[in-house]
Amino acid sequence: MPDPVSGRKYEVWVDLPVSATTASPADGPRPAVFVTDAPYAFPMVRALRNRVGQQGRNLADFILVGLAGPADESATDMRSRDYTPTNPLTRPHRPANRYGAPRYGDGALYLKYLADIVVPAVSARYRIDPARRVLLGHSFGALLGTQALFTRPDLFSHYILGSPSLWFDGRVMFDREAAYAQRHTDLAANVFQYIGAYEAVAKGPRYNTETDMVADVRRFEATLRKRRYRSLRIESHVLAGEDHLTVAPAGATLGLLWALPGRGPYQA
Repeated sequence: MPDPVSGRKYEVWVDLPVSATTASPADGPRPAVFVTDAPYAFPMVRALRNRVGQQGRNLADFILVGLAGPADESATDMRSRDYTPTNPLTRPHRPANRYGAPRYGDGALYLKYLADIVVPAVSARYRIDPARRVLLGHSFGALLGTQALFTRPDLFSHYILGSPSLWFDGRVMFDREAAYAQRHTDLAANVFQYIGAYEAVAKGPRYNTETDMVADVRRFEATLRKRRYRSLRIESHVLAGEDHLTVAPAGATLGLLWALPGRGPYQA
């Protein structure tokens, strides 16, 4: 699904639940989960839907949409460019070991592509319910979600932000939130954050060495709650025993159960 502005030939992967093959128009529109970093997240979330979801009993039987980069491009380069809000390479002082990709800061352009091209086309073709249109992203993917939250909050109904890279470029997203709060009195969004307990700074091989991402997540929730946005629903979970590499499966599961509960009762 090419972007007419940049000319990049992005791929969009779609997986329908088994129940969709027998659906009728009377069943109405379906929920959908859009995942960033599709090469990793798409097979993981598909497995969670099929195993945990139990064909709609524990999780709503959602359509899965994977957001992937061009086939001829490095996934690392794509996410560094398209999922970030600013370009720290232009700063006079930056940690050389943290910003190693050739380009950053095209998050606004990529969100425009999602808003103008991907979401409308996929939503129309598969009859997706806009009230149950979820974005799930991890790390830089969650950073993209926070950008959408303050520029295009209605693009998705629910935001599952996993280990969000709120440290990026001097924690610039806190500045973006403050700018949003000066112009708006409400934020109509459902936000679920998850983070591994090891994503704090401490001694030990699984802890972070520089950035306390747990503190960032807590600060982000506290900041939004202080605004008293009437239409905002937000909660955060720190998962024991998990680090930045291991937390995604458990965190995504909790986020999906929160965003798209099934018809129930829950059955293990």
